[in-house]
Amino acid sequence: MKSQFFKLTPLILFSVFLSGCGDANEVLDEKISYSLQVKPILSDRCYQCHGPDAGSREADLQLDIPELAYKELKEGGFPIVPGDAESSIAFKRITSDDPDFIMPPPKSHMTVAPEEAEIIRAWIDQGAVYEKHWAYIPPEKADLPTVSQTGWPKNQIDHFTLAKIEKAELTPSAPADKATLIRRAFLDLTGIIPSVDQLDKYLNDDREDYFEHMVDDLLNTPRYAEHMASAWLDLARYGDTHGYQNDFPRQMWPYRDWVIKAFEKNMPFDEFMTQQLTGDLLPNPTQDMLLATGFNRNTLVSSEEGIVHEEFRVEYVADKVDATSTTFLGHTVGCARCHDHKFDPVSQKDYYNMFAFFNNTQEFGIVKARFDAHPPFMHYF
Repeated sequence: MKSQFFKLTPLILFSVFLSGCGDANEVLDEKISYSLQVKPILSDRCYQCHGPDAGSREADLQLDIPELAYKELKEGGFPIVPGDAESSIAFKRITSDDPDFIMPPPKSHMTVAPEEAEIIRAWIDQGAVYEKHWAYIPPEKADLPTVSQTGWPKNQIDHFTLAKIEKAELTPSAPADKATLIRRAFLDLTGIIPSVDQLDKYLNDDREDYFEHMVDDLLNTPRYAEHMASAWLDLARYGDTHGYQNDFPRQMWPYRDWVIKAFEKNMPFDEFMTQQLTGDLLPNPTQDMLLATGFNRNTLVSSEEGIVHEEFRVEYVADKVDATSTTFLGHTVGCARCHDHKFDPVSQKDYYNMFAFFNNTQEFGIVKARFDAHPPFMHYF
């Protein structure tokens, strides 16, 4: 079954965590994560003047690299003293009420909220440990938390859910009735509610494992493949029109159908990925492999006569870089188009190394409106 996840920012995640626990001090007694809780604060309030950009750095102070953050200042004192927040100049400055000493300075119109300062205090007192970017830290299997209602969990995830519920002194909701559960499964797997006949079919199924049989049935329907494909096509920025100006139509539906068929066949993800990125470069590529590279042809294109062709051609290349990194790497790189990334570990050099791959495409900046396909293209029968 395909799970759906919301990508929340670290500060939102921490806010949810605080609201669920009720007591901020209780949270700060736990291990503070630099990547998830501290870095978002420093990046937003401090890195403009004390971060990775040498062009805007002031006072020869850099807080994003531990060795430099621990280094003694020319005027004496240390920005961050691991294990001792009260001796750390950086912490003193963000908690000061002296307008000539406080950081960020009043002219920046930014402040560090008291609860954020407490996060930084706890992090420094715990040793001020800098972590790698969270996306590059290998996950570790956690032990199942202890719960009071030992009979409630039906799987391992339920233990973690129930532990949070009990910590917040709440009570789990009652199990969903059969009709509701069937409806939820249909919506999750096919995107539509069951018909009356479908609902009756599974309501009248008295087998204990009816739900497993129903899920298997749904996974084998075209509706499931179409529902899964719709989410992928959003990532692939699929469209049946050019997107700019008069938004003329174009024939991209064969690529859409290829994606649906890939889900119907349960194509392994490595093949799914490889054919979309480099189907034309595979040994003896089939027509379907060539068709899969429509992923790279979903770029918005313009047919406006007044455009600078090279400018738009470059934009098309940048779009391919952004779409590929976001979709296949789960990582946005667009910021590095103009400068080293301020938050993620992506340099401008990294960006243009990737840019170079797509910059070899024989593509034009302008598309003639009378054509519904823009070169290079393939005839599909």
